[in-house]
Amino acid sequence: MTHLVQCARLGTEAEGLDQPPFPGAEGQRIYENISKEAWQGWLKLQTMLINEHRLTPFEPAARTFLAAERNKYLFGGADPTPEGYVPPKA
Repeated sequence: MTHLVQCARLGTEAEGLDQPPFPGAEGQRIYENISKEAWQGWLKLQTMLINEHRLTPFEPAARTFLAAERNKYLFGGADPTPEGYVPPKA
């Protein structure tokens, strides 16, 4: 059965995630309010942020930074592309 959500990022009703992306209240909030499409967008942006800022994801400071950026992207309407980012040439 498809799980539909009113996606906070896209502003439309869309297919939701199959399960919360991680345990706890924040994972549940994402599960209830974010679509698969928006989550995939976040995963791509997260990879870019990790690479551009040379983050080590298991370090507490990096995790805090990524959580803040995730919240801005998914719920704040922001597109936190790293300053100075130049997309790769096709």
